[in-house]
Amino acid sequence: MSFFTAHRITAIIVLVAAAGWVITGEFSAVGSQEVKPAEGEAAAEAAPAATAHRTVAAVAPVFTDYAREIRISGATEADKLAVLAARASGIVQELGVAQGQAIDADAIVLRLEGAEIEAGVETAKASLAQAKEKLQVGEALFAKGSLPELELTSRRADASAAEAALSQANAAQDRLLLKSPFAGTVDSVEVELGEWVQAGAPIATILSLDPIVVKAEVSERDVAFVANGSKAKVRLVNGVEMEGTIRHVSQQASEKTRTFAVEVALPNADHAIPSGMTAEVRLFAPPQDAVMVPRSIITIREDGVIGLRVVGADNVVSFAPVTILDDREAGLIVTDVPKDKKVIVAGQDLVTDGDTVVVSELTPAQAAEALK
Repeated sequence: MSFFTAHRITAIIVLVAAAGWVITGEFSAVGSQEVKPAEGEAAAEAAPAATAHRTVAAVAPVFTDYAREIRISGATEADKLAVLAARASGIVQELGVAQGQAIDADAIVLRLEGAEIEAGVETAKASLAQAKEKLQVGEALFAKGSLPELELTSRRADASAAEAALSQANAAQDRLLLKSPFAGTVDSVEVELGEWVQAGAPIATILSLDPIVVKAEVSERDVAFVANGSKAKVRLVNGVEMEGTIRHVSQQASEKTRTFAVEVALPNADHAIPSGMTAEVRLFAPPQDAVMVPRSIITIREDGVIGLRVVGADNVVSFAPVTILDDREAGLIVTDVPKDKKVIVAGQDLVTDGDTVVVSELTPAQAAEALK
């Protein structure tokens, strides 16, 4: 009994000692025990953690005057085109043009037979001369009191009627002739000598090819950048490149395509450029201050606005909305970039508006090399 009692007393003592050890919390292994620094030491160690800032690479933007290029497709057309039609019915007596020939303004294209009409003109001239002579005699007699006023009035009416008859005869004779309304080239002739033609039948097609006009259509988004008198570059399907002038921009959009018609005039004195040739037209918007940036540094804000992360002299990050003017192989051409801030080119996705950062400034060449 004394043996079990002694062992029992020893176990109770060990149990009490272990409980006290646990209660005091001193159970960490050696080498892992946390040492609490003094208050001054804690403040010194905490300070660097509180003031640490992320480092970003930034570059000063390089601005250039950039004229946005607008490319559209079109086709050449004659400056003027007229399908001349017969003004009267009759037999073709004279054909003054041939297909492909140059023609001057007011040159005779066609003359119809009309002997009876020409005779009518001579008759009308004789009648007018007779009526004028009778009126002249009547006025002399009326002045002497030898002719009633009613007779004088009748002779005046006869003279006026004779003048009207001569005008009608001359108009009928004039309709026998067909003249070119402008200088140009005869594109086609539809009749032959001796052929009977009806009034209104097509006779010939006349084209004016100098200048030649390229007609194209520009979108709603781009029409604001296109103005009459501005320059345009044209590349024809045969590889010829020329510079022309915008002479017309439509003020009414097409109902089907919502595009606006544009006309570019090109010099064509030798008529080397025909009508109907496919062409590419390059229009240029007014120059703007712009910067070329890599696509990789473009940031999209929560509301969908695209822009750049920029940093000012205070090293505080902000978001700058930009407008993309053009997409080139080397990068994006953007405008509205702040001139008093640097553009972040590395680390822009790791910072937000209002962050203070450490800026590592790069030259444009270094930035281009780093972003390859």
